[in-house]
Amino acid sequence: MLAETSPDWETWTSANGGADDVAVSSANAHSGNNSIYFSSTSTTGGPADVVLPFPAELNVGQFNLEMWLYINAGTGAYFNLQEESAIGTSWASEIYFLAGGIAQFTSDGDLLLAPSFPEDEWFKLRMENNLSSNTWEIFINDISVGGYANTVTQIASIDIYPTNGNQFYIDDFSYEFIDYALPVLNAGVTDINNLYAALAGQSAAPQVVVRNLGQTNITSFTIEVTYNNTTFTQDVTGVNIASLAFYNVDFTEQFTLIPGNNEVVATISGVNGMLTNDDNTEDDVKTLLVNPTVPAAGKKVVAEEGTGTWCPWCVRGTYFMELLSERYDGLFVGIAVHNADPMVVGAYDSEIGTMISGYPSGLVDRGPEYDPSQFEAPFLERIQTAPKAFIENGALWNADTRELQISATTTFQETVTGNYKIALVLTEDDVTGTGSQWSQANAYAGGNNGDMGGFEDLPSPVPFSQMEYDHVARVISPSFNGLPSAFAGMMNSGDASIHNFTFILPAGWDETKIHIVAMVIAPDGTIDNASSTSITEAVQLGYQQGMEVVGITSLSEQQEDIAIYPVPANDYCVVELELQKGTELTMEIYSAEGKLVASKDYGTLSGALRLPINTSTWTAGIYKVRIIRDGQSMTKTIVKQ
Repeated sequence: MLAETSPDWETWTSANGGADDVAVSSANAHSGNNSIYFSSTSTTGGPADVVLPFPAELNVGQFNLEMWLYINAGTGAYFNLQEESAIGTSWASEIYFLAGGIAQFTSDGDLLLAPSFPEDEWFKLRMENNLSSNTWEIFINDISVGGYANTVTQIASIDIYPTNGNQFYIDDFSYEFIDYALPVLNAGVTDINNLYAALAGQSAAPQVVVRNLGQTNITSFTIEVTYNNTTFTQDVTGVNIASLAFYNVDFTEQFTLIPGNNEVVATISGVNGMLTNDDNTEDDVKTLLVNPTVPAAGKKVVAEEGTGTWCPWCVRGTYFMELLSERYDGLFVGIAVHNADPMVVGAYDSEIGTMISGYPSGLVDRGPEYDPSQFEAPFLERIQTAPKAFIENGALWNADTRELQISATTTFQETVTGNYKIALVLTEDDVTGTGSQWSQANAYAGGNNGDMGGFEDLPSPVPFSQMEYDHVARVISPSFNGLPSAFAGMMNSGDASIHNFTFILPAGWDETKIHIVAMVIAPDGTIDNASSTSITEAVQLGYQQGMEVVGITSLSEQQEDIAIYPVPANDYCVVELELQKGTELTMEIYSAEGKLVASKDYGTLSGALRLPINTSTWTAGIYKVRIIRDGQSMTKTIVKQ
């Protein structure tokens, strides 16, 4: 075992040789005979979790990290750099190697770099990090694949932890650190924020991060920032920045980002009123490249997340769904599909549950499965994909009867053939409720699992009185897969179709927080394009008469009548349902791999039922429960702890 036999490595729990240690392997090696092999089939990752502490909490000087990796095709890898010596306090950087050969270098929720890497072969990863000037450059097989300024500028250890499905080897691991001697007076520019997340055409106000990299306190200076031949200048006075401390200069002026790879340059001068430069001119200028993603005309991207109040890790989805909704306002369409809690929509939950392996997890335009923390990269890819069709929502709203009539007008932008479908979703923000089932389990409570948008400062569970749930799916119509043959077998460019839906909204829903999301689903099951408007916006656009997909339907009549608890289960769980008449009932339970675990034919039953399931001998993981009533099936989820 690595940590048990090495004086340098330890495990996350400090129980060297225990469950989170990792074995030395002779199955594959870059040099010599041995390497370290990491794999995980657990939905929560691990159990292997090994840490290499660095000599100290490093925030100045040159730090270079190098390793060779072999990542099995279609599996991925993961490691992170911890910010503080006390592991689990905060994450400086997280590095994901995703199935398919794309890596994601992230910090504090920001995607900083997304290079490609080879699968099923050894490759060298090298990270050259000037911690003083916050200049990070990444090399794969000795070729630079890009650089960035990291959001967090201190590192204390590396943590290698396989997430669900990861299979990878590491060999020839090394690092080096060169300390930095502080000059007498020196101010450096270490980062320029707020410009990288924006898309071409969006406007953003830059934030320049200044650091005192000298021995003398800094009391004044001037900052210039230039982009696209436009320069903003700000004089900063009346400050007192101590040695090695940071100071953020927030500009009110905004740059409009343009397509292409263009420089943004920040320059510091006049430090403490000096007419000449400070004692180190090398860090007075910070130049970064801004290459904003260019959205395809009319394109919106749908992210459907499986979540639940019972799921302690699902606060990660809550944070990232909100972050991306704000960052890419109007283009990122988030839908929170709840499981086994009061916000569940059975028809939605049962279908998406067959497409994800755990919670939180989700789909971007119904492509491959991603953790919500990884939604940004597939969003940026999909937002550039020109849609086959544009969609416009119209509506009529009767506040007295609470009748909502919706028209979805689809106009094709090119000639298409095949079975294109349409589906409509209503989502609601700021959803609240009372009772323990509305309280949110929180794995980030206390900060032991790092920062997560403020959830680290909240208890577990977060009391229902402190929770508001956003993007909550309220209904999907006519089905998850959409209306078959919603359009002609061939639609020419410019052809349009109108589909109508009519709902009676329950009194408990806040119509001012409802969003109408119409989706065109391609023949391969992916989402080609979507619309997203409030009811007010749709009313302003005007209702159009067309093909009636859903007649007047009272949504209060569609509430889920099957519940499974407790979630997660330990030794048992109960399926609770009510049958209004004599019904042939069968139950089948499958593992995440699709293996039949148990089945039972209950014959004909009626009334309120509580059907117990013994889960004591099951291994931890996700199980699917298929409940068949008079030949009609519904799939639910059991989580075994």
